[in-house]
Amino acid sequence: MTAGRLVVWRHGRTGWNFADRFQGQTDIPLDEVGLRQAEDAAARLAALRPAAIVASDLRRAAQTAAALARLTGLEVTYDPDLREIHVGSWAGLTKVEFAARHPDLHARMEAGEDVRRGGDGETVAEVAERAEKAFRRATELVADGETVVVASHGLATRVGVARLVGLAPAHWDAFGGLSNCAWVVCEPGRRGWRIVEWNAGTLPEPVLSDDR
Repeated sequence: MTAGRLVVWRHGRTGWNFADRFQGQTDIPLDEVGLRQAEDAAARLAALRPAAIVASDLRRAAQTAAALARLTGLEVTYDPDLREIHVGSWAGLTKVEFAARHPDLHARMEAGEDVRRGGDGETVAEVAERAEKAFRRATELVADGETVVVASHGLATRVGVARLVGLAPAHWDAFGGLSNCAWVVCEPGRRGWRIVEWNAGTLPEPVLSDDR
Protein backbone atom coordinates (compact mmCIF):
# COMPACT_ATOMS: atom_id res chain seq x y z
CA MET A 1 0.00 0.00 0.00
CA THR A 2 1.28 3.45 -0.94
CA ALA A 3 -0.27 6.71 0.19
CA GLY A 4 0.53 9.93 1.92
CA ARG A 5 0.61 10.39 5.69
CA LEU A 6 -2.74 11.36 7.20
CA VAL A 7 -2.87 13.69 10.21
CA VAL A 8 -6.39 14.14 11.59
CA TRP A 9 -6.61 17.17 13.88
CA ARG A 10 -9.44 17.89 16.29
CA HIS A 11 -10.59 21.52 16.42
CA GLY A 12 -9.80 23.86 19.30
CA ARG A 13 -12.05 24.46 22.28
CA THR A 14 -15.48 26.06 22.04
CA GLY A 15 -17.74 27.44 24.73
CA TRP A 16 -19.97 24.39 24.37
CA ASN A 17 -16.99 22.06 24.78
CA PHE A 18 -16.16 23.84 28.02
CA ALA A 19 -19.77 23.53 29.24
CA ASP A 20 -19.88 19.82 28.25
CA ARG A 21 -22.79 20.36 25.86
CA PHE A 22 -23.75 18.20 22.89
CA GLN A 23 -22.51 20.23 19.95
CA GLY A 24 -23.09 18.03 16.93
CA GLN A 25 -23.43 20.11 13.78
CA THR A 26 -24.44 23.33 15.54
CA ASP A 27 -22.02 25.87 14.10
CA ILE A 28 -20.29 27.05 17.26
CA PRO A 29 -17.04 29.06 16.82
CA LEU A 30 -13.83 28.62 18.79
CA ASP A 31 -13.58 30.50 22.07
CA GLU A 32 -10.47 32.50 23.06
CA VAL A 33 -8.79 29.40 24.46
CA GLY A 34 -9.60 27.45 21.31
CA LEU A 35 -8.09 30.13 19.07
CA ARG A 36 -4.86 30.01 21.10
CA GLN A 37 -4.85 26.22 20.96
CA ALA A 38 -5.19 26.31 17.18
CA GLU A 39 -2.32 28.78 16.81
CA ASP A 40 -0.05 26.76 19.09
CA ALA A 41 -0.83 23.43 17.43
CA ALA A 42 -0.52 24.92 13.94
CA ALA A 43 3.03 26.04 14.71
CA ARG A 44 3.97 22.43 15.46
CA LEU A 45 2.07 20.89 12.56
CA ALA A 46 3.60 23.36 10.10
CA ALA A 47 6.95 21.69 10.80
CA LEU A 48 5.59 18.60 9.02
CA ARG A 49 5.45 20.66 5.82
CA PRO A 50 1.96 19.49 4.85
CA ALA A 51 1.14 19.42 1.16
CA ALA A 52 -2.61 19.88 1.66
CA ILE A 53 -5.13 20.91 4.31
CA VAL A 54 -8.73 19.68 4.40
CA ALA A 55 -11.37 20.68 6.95
CA SER A 56 -14.93 20.22 8.02
CA ASP A 57 -16.97 23.23 6.93
CA LEU A 58 -18.22 23.89 10.48
CA ARG A 59 -16.66 27.07 11.87
CA ARG A 60 -14.74 25.51 14.73
CA ALA A 61 -12.86 23.18 12.38
CA ALA A 62 -12.51 25.81 9.65
CA GLN A 63 -11.01 28.29 12.13
CA THR A 64 -8.59 25.63 13.35
CA ALA A 65 -7.49 24.79 9.81
CA ALA A 66 -7.11 28.49 9.00
CA ALA A 67 -4.39 28.82 11.64
CA LEU A 68 -2.29 26.24 9.77
CA ALA A 69 -3.14 27.72 6.38
CA ARG A 70 -1.77 31.11 7.48
CA LEU A 71 1.57 29.54 8.38
CA THR A 72 1.92 27.30 5.33
CA GLY A 73 0.36 29.42 2.58
CA LEU A 74 -1.89 26.49 1.62
CA GLU A 75 -5.54 26.85 0.76
CA VAL A 76 -8.05 24.85 2.79
CA THR A 77 -10.34 22.39 1.03
CA TYR A 78 -13.68 21.87 2.80
CA ASP A 79 -15.48 18.53 3.01
CA PRO A 80 -18.92 18.34 4.74
CA ASP A 81 -18.38 14.62 5.36
CA LEU A 82 -15.85 15.63 8.04
CA ARG A 83 -18.58 17.21 10.16
CA GLU A 84 -19.30 15.99 13.67
CA ILE A 85 -22.18 13.61 14.31
CA HIS A 86 -25.61 15.20 13.85
CA VAL A 87 -27.31 15.05 17.28
CA GLY A 88 -30.68 16.50 16.30
CA SER A 89 -32.74 17.75 19.23
CA TRP A 90 -29.97 16.94 21.73
CA ALA A 91 -27.89 19.89 20.55
CA GLY A 92 -27.19 22.30 23.38
CA LEU A 93 -27.97 19.84 26.18
CA THR A 94 -25.29 19.13 28.74
CA LYS A 95 -24.45 15.47 29.33
CA VAL A 96 -26.13 15.73 32.77
CA GLU A 97 -29.29 17.25 31.27
CA PHE A 98 -29.42 14.53 28.62
CA ALA A 99 -29.13 11.73 31.20
CA ALA A 100 -31.91 13.31 33.29
CA ARG A 101 -34.31 13.87 30.36
CA HIS A 102 -33.61 10.61 28.52
CA PRO A 103 -32.58 8.01 31.10
CA ASP A 104 -33.53 5.05 28.90
CA LEU A 105 -31.52 6.34 25.94
CA HIS A 106 -28.62 7.19 28.22
CA ALA A 107 -28.64 3.65 29.61
CA ARG A 108 -28.75 2.14 26.12
CA MET A 109 -25.81 4.27 25.01
CA GLU A 110 -23.83 3.39 28.14
CA ALA A 111 -24.48 -0.27 27.31
CA GLY A 112 -22.93 0.26 23.88
CA GLU A 113 -26.03 0.52 21.70
CA ASP A 114 -25.65 2.77 18.66
CA VAL A 115 -28.83 4.80 19.03
CA ARG A 116 -29.81 7.48 16.52
CA ARG A 117 -28.88 10.81 18.10
CA GLY A 118 -31.74 13.20 18.76
CA GLY A 119 -34.24 11.01 16.95
CA ASP A 120 -33.59 12.76 13.62
CA GLY A 121 -29.79 12.76 13.80
CA GLU A 122 -27.19 10.14 12.93
CA THR A 123 -25.86 6.89 14.30
CA VAL A 124 -22.18 6.46 15.09
CA ALA A 125 -21.90 3.89 12.29
CA GLU A 126 -23.17 6.43 9.74
CA VAL A 127 -20.62 9.00 10.91
CA ALA A 128 -17.79 6.48 10.74
CA GLU A 129 -18.65 5.57 7.16
CA ARG A 130 -18.73 9.14 5.84
CA ALA A 131 -15.67 10.23 7.84
CA GLU A 132 -13.60 7.30 6.56
CA LYS A 133 -14.51 8.19 2.98
CA ALA A 134 -13.48 11.80 3.61
CA PHE A 135 -10.13 10.70 5.07
CA ARG A 136 -9.44 8.55 2.02
CA ARG A 137 -10.34 11.41 -0.33
CA ALA A 138 -7.99 13.68 1.59
CA THR A 139 -5.05 11.32 1.12
CA GLU A 140 -5.66 11.37 -2.63
CA LEU A 141 -4.74 15.08 -2.66
CA VAL A 142 -1.09 14.37 -1.85
CA ALA A 143 1.66 12.25 -3.36
CA ASP A 144 3.19 9.19 -1.70
CA GLY A 145 5.25 10.26 1.26
CA GLU A 146 3.58 13.68 1.59
CA THR A 147 1.36 14.76 4.49
CA VAL A 148 -2.24 15.92 4.45
CA VAL A 149 -3.67 17.54 7.59
CA VAL A 150 -7.41 17.14 8.12
CA ALA A 151 -9.25 19.32 10.66
CA SER A 152 -12.31 17.52 11.98
CA HIS A 153 -14.15 16.72 15.23
CA GLY A 154 -13.78 14.44 18.20
CA LEU A 155 -16.24 11.62 17.57
CA ALA A 156 -15.98 11.79 13.79
CA THR A 157 -12.21 11.43 14.04
CA ARG A 158 -12.28 8.62 16.58
CA VAL A 159 -14.72 6.36 14.76
CA GLY A 160 -13.64 7.35 11.25
CA VAL A 161 -10.03 6.47 11.95
CA ALA A 162 -11.05 3.22 13.67
CA ARG A 163 -12.97 2.23 10.56
CA LEU A 164 -10.10 3.35 8.31
CA VAL A 165 -7.71 0.92 9.98
CA GLY A 166 -10.23 -1.91 9.77
CA LEU A 167 -11.47 -2.22 13.36
CA ALA A 168 -14.91 -3.69 13.97
CA PRO A 169 -17.46 -1.38 15.66
CA ALA A 170 -17.25 -3.40 18.89
CA HIS A 171 -13.68 -2.14 19.31
CA TRP A 172 -14.19 1.57 18.51
CA ASP A 173 -14.64 2.49 22.17
CA ALA A 174 -11.18 1.12 22.93
CA PHE A 175 -9.84 4.50 21.80
CA GLY A 176 -10.01 7.37 24.27
CA GLY A 177 -11.46 10.72 23.30
CA LEU A 178 -9.30 13.34 21.61
CA SER A 179 -8.32 16.51 23.44
CA ASN A 180 -9.06 19.82 21.74
CA CYS A 181 -6.40 20.47 19.08
CA ALA A 182 -4.79 17.05 19.53
CA TRP A 183 -4.27 14.88 16.48
CA VAL A 184 -4.02 11.33 15.18
CA VAL A 185 -1.29 10.24 12.75
CA CYS A 186 -1.98 7.39 10.32
CA GLU A 187 0.47 5.93 7.84
CA PRO A 188 0.15 3.21 5.21
CA GLY A 189 1.50 -0.22 6.12
CA ARG A 190 1.82 -3.51 4.29
CA ARG A 191 -1.74 -4.55 5.17
CA GLY A 192 -3.50 -1.20 5.19
CA TRP A 193 -3.61 1.93 7.31
CA ARG A 194 -1.91 1.97 10.72
CA ILE A 195 -2.30 4.36 13.64
CA VAL A 196 1.18 5.55 14.65
CA GLU A 197 0.15 8.29 17.10
CA TRP A 198 -3.09 8.92 18.99
CA ASN A 199 -4.13 12.06 20.88
CA ALA A 200 -0.76 13.57 20.03
CA GLY A 201 0.26 17.13 20.77
CA THR A 202 3.83 17.03 19.57
CA LEU A 203 5.44 16.21 16.26
CA PRO A 204 5.54 12.47 15.50
CA GLU A 205 8.84 10.68 16.08
CA PRO A 206 10.06 7.59 14.20
CA VAL A 207 9.14 4.32 15.89
CA LEU A 208 12.33 2.36 16.50
CA SER A 209 12.35 -1.47 16.52
CA ASP A 210 8.84 -1.56 15.13
CA ASP A 211 7.01 -4.86 14.79
CA ARG A 212 6.16 -4.46 11.11
